[in-house]
Amino acid sequence: MIAENPPAERILEATLDLLRDGGRTAVTTRAVSARAGVQAQTIYRRFGDMRGLLDAVVARGFTGFLDAKGAQPSDSDPVEELRRGWDLHIAFARANPAVYALMYGEPRTEAPPAARQVYDVLRGIVSKAAAAGRLKVPVDAAASMIYAAGVGVALTTIVESHVGPATDTGLSARTRDAILDAVTVTVTVSPGRDDESRTAAWHAVSLQSMLSSSATDFSTGETALLKEWLNRIAGAEARPAD
Repeated sequence: MIAENPPAERILEATLDLLRDGGRTAVTTRAVSARAGVQAQTIYRRFGDMRGLLDAVVARGFTGFLDAKGAQPSDSDPVEELRRGWDLHIAFARANPAVYALMYGEPRTEAPPAARQVYDVLRGIVSKAAAAGRLKVPVDAAASMIYAAGVGVALTTIVESHVGPATDTGLSARTRDAILDAVTVTVTVSPGRDDESRTAAWHAVSLQSMLSSSATDFSTGETALLKEWLNRIAGAEARPAD
């Protein structure tokens, strides 16, 4: 004999079903109770209140996404990891619009735990990019820009799916590339260079970018000399990509 799912599991499954079928407004205590076959008191005893239940549903919905994001292959180029992470984020939103909208589409004074986990994973990859000399801006600034833009594109995609065919199917890729171009240094480096040499080249190109885009206290001669040294570290095969 197969054991029946425990009440908490049935409540979560019922809430997810209601979200998918009718959106947030379909999730009421009465509807969840009826679909899960439990008393209202059971919901409150297990989850505290409706917000606690919805946070648990979001956590359940995002478990697979976080697992997939964490299982991404580690790349010697952290910018490629950021690109793949963006695409995974948008794909999740498209496949799970109700759960995604519940997590990001409602005004909250405090982000749900799953949202913080998603941001922490992103920040970790951005930190890798910084360690490799691939950032033009500080880590927190880069992570915030990527996160905000990704959530904005995902929510726009969800809204468009409810009003008809997408009006701009290239929106995600163009926004992704624009944001990454704004916060990272894109360089081409000879595949034959080892990891240490490649990282040194990235750092050198990153510093070259900063010298070109921001004011410094160096004289003209000092700046020219520093650029010459950075060019030597970068090598002829490491240069900003077109």
